[in-house]
Amino acid sequence: MVCDKCEKKLGKIITPDPWKSGARNTTENGGRKLNENKALTSSKNRFNPYTPKFEGCRICKQKVHQSGSYYCQPCAYKKGICSMCGKKIIDTKSYKQSST
Repeated sequence: MVCDKCEKKLGKIITPDPWKSGARNTTENGGRKLNENKALTSSKNRFNPYTPKFEGCRICKQKVHQSGSYYCQPCAYKKGICSMCGKKIIDTKSYKQSST
């Protein structure tokens, strides 16, 4: 779960999404450029499995698999925070949450 500000930082996939409404990688509305080589243009947002250092979650120290994130998805869900910047998204005070 990421906030609106960090949603722009998420990586885009190469193939277009067949579900058009709400997709970020379609050619309509400026989502994708025509004849754009995504393998070359999105290298900074792409996950690289060969890097020697993986980021650890700031709460539980588990490895984070999303590039640019500081919190793992289970911790971000439990705390109700953005996994990239840590901003509070929802108030989880009255929620009954479990990690499974």
